[in-house]
Amino acid sequence: MSAAKILFLEDEPTIREVLAEYMKIQSYEVTEVKDGQKALTLLKEQKFDMAVLDIMVPGINGLEVLAYIKEHISGMATIMLTALDDEKTQVQAFNLYADDYVIKPVSPIILLKRMETILRRVKRGKQQEEKGLVIYEDSYQAFYDGVPLELTLSEFLLLQVLKKEPRRAFTREQLILRIFNEDYVGNDRIIDAHVKNLRKKLPRNYIKTVVGVGYQFQEGVL
Repeated sequence: MSAAKILFLEDEPTIREVLAEYMKIQSYEVTEVKDGQKALTLLKEQKFDMAVLDIMVPGINGLEVLAYIKEHISGMATIMLTALDDEKTQVQAFNLYADDYVIKPVSPIILLKRMETILRRVKRGKQQEEKGLVIYEDSYQAFYDGVPLELTLSEFLLLQVLKKEPRRAFTREQLILRIFNEDYVGNDRIIDAHVKNLRKKLPRNYIKTVVGVGYQFQEGVL
């Protein structure tokens, strides 16, 4: 599973060090910055899954960074992490589509849980937006037009193998080795059964029979 990339803007060294360490323990890939200008520079150069932004930082403040994200980066998760607890600032942040507003001091564990929840929600939203057949290797899920396909693990792995190399025609033996490694003992016609079930579950026919060889991925035909 690829690690979520986090941009963490915080000018207070101790807070930045402690919270960044907790994020890294959670396997997030964290980029730390202490001023808003550096945050903007990185946002223009790199792709992040989430920004955790303090508001009161030197130069360009966290709300200005949030405004940039709203205008230029679609679908990026944002959490405002700040000592400012006044209603006006919170409303301003939510008007700029911040996903959450966390008031310091905060428990690192609670912050991580909030991050996890928001990242999961954003990922689910992206899955629902994507059209056609989409496979997510980290979660062993396949979607068609955002709707999850109810595949068994073997069916998912078979579809994944074929889709990764669409120009290749696989024999049944090759597919068995890819899916089961060397653990499977039995008739290679088990692949035919999985293909039959996949064709029933997929809204389009993505699996082509190659006579005398086996199977190949193809762009779906009705």
